[in-house]
Amino acid sequence: MADVARLAGVSHQTVSRVINGRDNLRPATREKVEEAILQLGYRPNSAARALVTKRSATIGVIGSKSGFWGPSTVHRTIQAAGREAGYFVSSVNLQSLTREELADAIDHLRGQSVEGIVLISATDEALAVVRAQEHAGVPVVVVEGDAAKTRWTVGVDQVAGAELGTRHLVDLGHTDIVHLAGPPDWTEARARLLGWQQAMYAAGLRPSQHVTGDWSAASGFEAGRVIAAREDVTAVFCANDQMALGLMRALSEAGRTVPDGPRGVSVVGFDDIPEAAYLIPPLTTVRQDFQAVGHRAIEILRAALGNVPGPEGLISPELVVRASSAAPVERKQ
Repeated sequence: MADVARLAGVSHQTVSRVINGRDNLRPATREKVEEAILQLGYRPNSAARALVTKRSATIGVIGSKSGFWGPSTVHRTIQAAGREAGYFVSSVNLQSLTREELADAIDHLRGQSVEGIVLISATDEALAVVRAQEHAGVPVVVVEGDAAKTRWTVGVDQVAGAELGTRHLVDLGHTDIVHLAGPPDWTEARARLLGWQQAMYAAGLRPSQHVTGDWSAASGFEAGRVIAAREDVTAVFCANDQMALGLMRALSEAGRTVPDGPRGVSVVGFDDIPEAAYLIPPLTTVRQDFQAVGHRAIEILRAALGNVPGPEGLISPELVVRASSAAPVERKQ
């Protein structure tokens, strides 16, 4: 920095103001400093800056190796948004989301002097770990968490999304709508189950017994074999698109067409993965704006670090209607 100041003919403090983006400088002075920086190839020393400011300008992100579209997209977006906000992003991808691994990941990141952490996991185990860490001095924002259980959370309004998908089927005329739910220890799965139930009750319908999967297409296929045997079912609201994909395969193998025919079944998914529009038939689904979730996570983390009120944590979902849902066909008794 001293070399830059000498070449530009300005003070050390003026160089510091240019580097830190201060606007109380004459344009000509700023231009001389920037030319000197370019000529000398100067790069700020992050370690030295951290010693002076007592801030590392580093945030941590904890995700999983599941490979699911939603968490992976949120993770990539958080990394990009964090860098745009001036942070170095340190990521930890866990093989399993056990309490021990989550606690170790948080301790590992705290050991790197991160200023804050974003956790892309909303299991009961994850929420318990975050609650235990709330007074450790490092804010943790939970993606798709539970605002009643964690201080900072961000995500799509899962209950509203499930109501959108279920109400769409009700409006088409379906009354026998089963729910293919996600794992019960995930807050997202419980919220989507609640949204389905609320939409059914609001329509004057009684929810039938739901079937549970583990988010994977394989679990959707196994659940689909059970659902296909229930001749009364005319529609299924799935907690994610991967399980909907497996369900549709099982329905086809059982001779149940999607969505038309005398034994037809309408199917609605959740997430709007890139492949949803190219299934046969194209999948009606509830779209989550995962990129908005990632950007909002960084906004909330920055607000937490500044000890100021953050933006609203809930983002509205959108129903995308395609060919996998239709009015039920009148069935002979």
